[in-house]
Amino acid sequence: MATEDPPSDGVEPAGVAGAAPDDGSRAGPGASGTPVVRGEEVVKEYETGGQTIRALKGIDFRIDPADSVAIVGPSGSGKSTLLNLLGLLDVPSEGQVRLRGEDVATLSNRERTLERKRTIGFVFQSFYLIPTLTALENVEMPRMLDRTPRKTRERATELLERVGLGDRLDHAPDELSGGQKQRVAIARSLVNDPEILLADEPTGNLDRDTGDRILDLFEELRTEEGVAVVTVTHDAYVAEAADRVVDLIDGELREDVESTTRADGGGEP
Repeated sequence: MATEDPPSDGVEPAGVAGAAPDDGSRAGPGASGTPVVRGEEVVKEYETGGQTIRALKGIDFRIDPADSVAIVGPSGSGKSTLLNLLGLLDVPSEGQVRLRGEDVATLSNRERTLERKRTIGFVFQSFYLIPTLTALENVEMPRMLDRTPRKTRERATELLERVGLGDRLDHAPDELSGGQKQRVAIARSLVNDPEILLADEPTGNLDRDTGDRILDLFEELRTEEGVAVVTVTHDAYVAEAADRVVDLIDGELREDVESTTRADGGGEP
């Protein structure tokens, strides 16, 4: 991904902010020169209790194919607001968010819904599994209306096997542990072959070994399929696995310069 206001020390962000080049030179493996999502001077305000809250304060960001970015920051810093914008669940109050060059504010609600289905996979902290469906059926759910039941079942089965749940296909959510539910949610987020995966604390309910398996899967998706992975996390271990770490504090973005150097192959600054 790409995100942030240019740091005050003059170091340009590596594919995060609008300062990143459009030639794809800083994008991850398999990236093209065109960002999947790009935001410029993005402001998001909310009205609450007669007051205007500015959750995001004119930030720039971009997500290129195969990017790997971790967003960190304290509660209330604007992380959920940023995820909503990246996931086309909301539009900015000022500035632009563009999907493959098109301003998302010009899309109807239905068009944004279709683009989310085609482009974006979500992994939520609360799982949002349907209790009356099996693990396999939960993963199939986003493709239930596609009229490709055989391909959908094959893809869902493959994904559950990749996250280590090949022996739990027919189990209902109440028969699964918290970590297993998280892995079902991750498999579901990938069933539509998204270009971007947005993951909110993706390893928060997993033991370290299972968490490593999920991080390895994310890396596979990046290197083999060009999927951009954006994680919001408080876990330093997860952040260290990303090519870039972006701090979001009080609605403003700042990229970790050391992670930028590492992503560019420059070693220690």
